[in-house]
Order: sequence, then structure tokens, then C-alpha cells
Amino acid sequence: MYRRHTFLSGLWRHLVLLLFVAFALFPLLWVLSASFNPANTLVGQKLIPTSPSLDNYRELFTSKQHPVALWIRNSVVISIITSALVVSMTALAAYAFSRFRFKGRRTGLFFSLLVQVFPQMLAAVAIYLLVLNIGKLVPALGINTHAGLIMVYLGGAMGVNAWLMKGYFDTIPNSLEESAMMDGATPFQAFWMIILPLARPILAVIFLLQFIGTYSEFILASILITSSEKYTLAVGLQMFIQDQYASRWGVFSAASVLGALPIVVLFLLLQKYLVSGLTAGAVKG
Repeated sequence: MYRRHTFLSGLWRHLVLLLFVAFALFPLLWVLSASFNPANTLVGQKLIPTSPSLDNYRELFTSKQHPVALWIRNSVVISIITSALVVSMTALAAYAFSRFRFKGRRTGLFFSLLVQVFPQMLAAVAIYLLVLNIGKLVPALGINTHAGLIMVYLGGAMGVNAWLMKGYFDTIPNSLEESAMMDGATPFQAFWMIILPLARPILAVIFLLQFIGTYSEFILASILITSSEKYTLAVGLQMFIQDQYASRWGVFSAASVLGALPIVVLFLLLQKYLVSGLTAGAVKG
């Protein structure tokens, strides 16, 4: 009787788990199926297409009007540069908040997190005007430049990332740095050679989260980037479905599948760091 009860309890849990997995995978499988549907429409779309074809993928690499490969490259380059700079800035800020005691420390942490409460779209007009005026002084950072877009992304990336990384730094004993400085290392050398290697999991987590957020960001990129050759993937994809009577959902789905590959590859490369980085960063704050 006890074994039967245990079996039924385990079966119920597995069924619930399979239900959640199916709920999560169904949209992905539907988009993948649509990418192989030569009808290029969602009308009559089936989970398994009746006559699968690679026509949608061929169009992506032959169309000069919609250079998807260029858009993916733009998104990857912008996301990598932004994520690397965010990790560098956040590591320095989080280390200062974790190790040093100074006036305004708690207030600075609080306000850095408070900024994250308000979405950037609320400041879209102000950001546009700011970048427009900066571009008059430094054209390389103005409207329709990737550098200007990266600068805007950096402005709102410190809050939660600093809190998360500070929590991880708090778990690293101070004695490691003290022993290194007793051997002649400077504070920066101790930070660079002792703390950062030990903090690789949280650095990987911050890099991945920032990469995903930047890669998929649409609103600011659509406002600040105006020419097709400089579009990011998120902005470029709207060109396939913006016409009410000529939406090409098959090509849109194929571009979405290809666009997801950089995130999948990055996730596979960093997956061994993700669990330890997220859990350790949430223990102390």
C-alpha cells in the first residue's frame, strides 16, 4: 500500500513537470515548424508541416533588402561589447561596495537599485534628445551609431547587477586579499589576481544576462538606429511583419530561429558557471 502511494505521488509530480515542459516548449516548436512552412503564413499552420521546405532560410541569405546575417552580426557585436563593459564596471563597483566602508555606501546601493525600477522606455524621449545633442559634439556617439546605443545601454545596467555581484563578493573571505597584500601585492593586484578568478561564476552570469537583455532589446534600438544596415536583429525582424497585408511569418520564424543560435551557444559555453553563480550571489547581500 505504501509503495503504491509513493508510486502515485511520484507519477503525479512527473505529469505536472511534463505539463510545464510542454507548455514551455510548444511556442518554440511552433516557431520552428513555421520556419519550415513554405506557405509563409500562420493560416492552417500545423505543429508538423505537411511539406517542409528550406525556402524561408534560403530567402534570408539571398535577400538584399533584409540582410539578416548583418543584423545578427550587429546584435552580437553590440551585445558582446556592452556585456564586457558592464561586467568590468559592475565588478569594480560591486567590489567597492563589498570591501570598503564609506559614507553613503548604503544610500548608493539603494539608489542604484531604485533606478532599475523605472523602465527605460519612460525616458525614451529624454534619451533621444541627449544622444542627439551628444552627437553634435561627438558624431561617433550620436544618433544611428552603435557606439551611441552601447553608451545608452551602459547607463542603465548597474543596479541589479551590482547587487548580485556584491552578494557574491561577500562570500569570498577577506583573508585571501590580506595574505596577498602581505606578500607585496597592491589592492588592485589582489582584486585582479585573487578575487576575479574566484568570481568567474558570477561574472559569467552577469555577462549572460546582460547579453540576452541587450540582444533582444527593441525599443531603444528602434529609436536610436535609423538605417537598415545598422539595425539590430530585434529591430530588423519587424520589417517582415510590419505590413498588415504582406506579413511573411515563415521568413520571420526562420530569422528568429537563426537569431536564437548565438544565445544558445553562449548558454552552452557558460552553463557550468550559471548555477553556482546565481545561488552564491543570492546568499549574502
